[in-house]
Amino acid sequence: MTPNDRNGIDHPDSDGTSVSFLRSLIPGWWKTEAGERRTRSRYMRLWRFTAFITAGVSVAPLLIIGALDYYQDKQAVKDEMIRPVLRLASTTKRSMEFFLEERWSALDFIIHDNSYEELSDQAALTLTFKNMKRSFGGFIDLGLIDSTGKQVSYVGPYELLGRNYQDQDWFHEVDLRGVYVSDVFMGYRKFPHFVIAVKYEKDNGDYYVLRATIDTKVLNQQIHSLELRPSSDAFIINDKGRLQTPSRFYGNVLDLAPIKVPHFSDRAEVLETVDARGDRYIMAYAHIDRSPFIFVVMKEPSALMGGWFSLRSRRLGFLAASVTVVLLLIMGTSSYLVSRIREADLRRAKALHGIQYTSKMASIGRLAAGVAYEVNNPLAIINEEAGLAKDLVALSDDFPQKEKFLKLIESVLVSVERCSTITHRLLGFAKRMDTEVETIDLELLIREVLSFLEKEVSYRNILINVGIEDGLPSIESDRGQLQQVFLNIINNAIEELEGGGRIDITLHKRDGGVVSATIADNGRGIPEENLKQIFDPFYTTKKEYGTGLGLSITYGIVEKLGGKISVESEVGQGTSFTITLPVKKSLA
Repeated sequence: MTPNDRNGIDHPDSDGTSVSFLRSLIPGWWKTEAGERRTRSRYMRLWRFTAFITAGVSVAPLLIIGALDYYQDKQAVKDEMIRPVLRLASTTKRSMEFFLEERWSALDFIIHDNSYEELSDQAALTLTFKNMKRSFGGFIDLGLIDSTGKQVSYVGPYELLGRNYQDQDWFHEVDLRGVYVSDVFMGYRKFPHFVIAVKYEKDNGDYYVLRATIDTKVLNQQIHSLELRPSSDAFIINDKGRLQTPSRFYGNVLDLAPIKVPHFSDRAEVLETVDARGDRYIMAYAHIDRSPFIFVVMKEPSALMGGWFSLRSRRLGFLAASVTVVLLLIMGTSSYLVSRIREADLRRAKALHGIQYTSKMASIGRLAAGVAYEVNNPLAIINEEAGLAKDLVALSDDFPQKEKFLKLIESVLVSVERCSTITHRLLGFAKRMDTEVETIDLELLIREVLSFLEKEVSYRNILINVGIEDGLPSIESDRGQLQQVFLNIINNAIEELEGGGRIDITLHKRDGGVVSATIADNGRGIPEENLKQIFDPFYTTKKEYGTGLGLSITYGIVEKLGGKISVESEVGQGTSFTITLPVKKSLA
């Protein structure tokens, strides 16, 4: 039985079962008086050792597995999230390479299928240009340039016939490599474009170049067809970081993109990067073969890893809930086990004390019986001698001061009778050491107990009122143990009334075949924090001389007799103990 059960008062949990559960996690023995710190410390050390060891064995593997699972899931989800971006970059790379190769092949076919004279003819070149534009699209103009850099023939919307490109970088590049794809530039046309040029070498060592201008709208269409989300961006840069197509994040064509130009790779790659503004992105890129173009896809990590963040929250929430449940179970189990150990220790100490107490009471009973026996013998002699003296005086007619002597002898006989009554009470108390069921008149038992205390009550100037309900039945119980119960409680009430006061004892018949005895005083009262522990073994507020076992033993006796005991108290108003006993009781 827990200490809170033992105070005999109903304390319903206003917060329901949750409060009871939380109370079970925090044992009541954590809150004890200063005098019990050493005992409490031992149980707290045991509780900590049990809880920490169990928690370490249970939670550590859970956290390790959770961390490994977290890392592996993050990598797996990250790979799964990045794969579409990588696939997009790879697909766009192949698409753009096919686009450029298609137009380069067309130029290469034309320059090898037609002679220099045919390409120099303006009408023939115009017809060729119309066929190319109809078949492929994206061409703006077409021109033939000789080895001096002069544009010999030209078909297009601009006046570029006769223009010389000898000082242009692209002209030197095509002379060296034979095929050239430029990056986007403004040029004479003053709008973004790029060129594809192929070189044809004559047998005499001379050469000429067929050059076509491609509108960058073709590249823009490639980007727009990707249909990216607002949190993503795709664009083309050259090897110097200049934008070749407009960027949602970084500006227009030919602006310098604030990102580091990725290193060359013959396949699509993905990396995490931070731009010049400090924004973090996942960047997928692919170098377009035979061109200065680099296709780039930028995605914010939060957008890319949105699914992972949701999964991570669920995983961490589950891990936190699991750890919390495990810790609560460990705390509850540790509290339960240590509380059971503490209760077993208390029961053992109480049993040992009970044995000592019983032995002590038996010794006191034997001593009382011996004292009563030794006193009764002289009292019997005194009684006989006083009776004989009374008879002699009464039969003598000439005894001087006869009346006075008779009164003195009568006083002696009355005193002898009083002493005899006291010794008989002692003998009755001594005979009640063993448990024995008998019919008891509670009123007589209460008055018998009060007779032992009448001198102390008178000395302390205490008024005792006894109220008996009419028709109060006799009960079946053990007289000696009931004497001990009432003696303990009335003694406590007397000790509470240091400067005098009142004790009211009332006996009532209750429903259910029980009677109640209420012992109330108007003393100092008991604080609420002490009231909950008043029946606990070894709990006492009498620091100088209290053992903390009187009320605990009283509680055990009442429970053994089949009754209940409860207490109500208010500081400054007094304390009231109520003992409820069955009318019929069979003791084992």
